[in-house]
Amino acid sequence: MPQHAPTRRICRDCDGFATVAITTGTRYADGSRATLRVACSTCKGTGHALPAALVRAGR
Repeated sequence: MPQHAPTRRICRDCDGFATVAITTGTRYADGSRATLRVACSTCKGTGHALPAALVRAGR
């Protein structure tokens, strides 16, 4: 069966993995790790990129 191509473009900077969790190295009292959530600055955490024409138009 043919696979369908995605209709929206995937962000070229994050490859669709728009939000990541980074461990800080410290632990809480219960033993879990402290993490920071960081979103891709290019796609603003959506994982999809806008076409270049829309970006230049400011939409």
